[in-house]
Amino acid sequence: MRYRVGGVLAAVLLGASSACGVLSGGGDTGKVCADTKQAFQQYVTRVRSVSAAEPGQWREATGQLAGRLDGLAGKTDDAALKKALKTEADRLRSAATAVGTGDASQLNAAMNEAPAQIGKACD
Repeated sequence: MRYRVGGVLAAVLLGASSACGVLSGGGDTGKVCADTKQAFQQYVTRVRSVSAAEPGQWREATGQLAGRLDGLAGKTDDAALKKALKTEADRLRSAATAVGTGDASQLNAAMNEAPAQIGKACD
């Protein structure tokens, strides 16, 4: 891959375990935030077993995460959280297309920024 997927995985692991830890809002926000954290953790678990030589599997997993974030956006009444989830879902969808061709740069950027962006909405 043009950009190392291993670097992406490291970013995902750090992001999902650190910034997503702040997902703790109240009401439906708290549930959606907790479900979002779980979605990122499941993504990490899945991609840990995917070889960098198999960009199609990275594309599929990343696209599924984007879909899950869209679904979670539909479950909250919190406008800031809804916007953050939809924005990150769009970024991940774009990154999924690129990673499927062997370019992990967009995925790396999305995964570095997603936890902080979503975390802000969940505070």
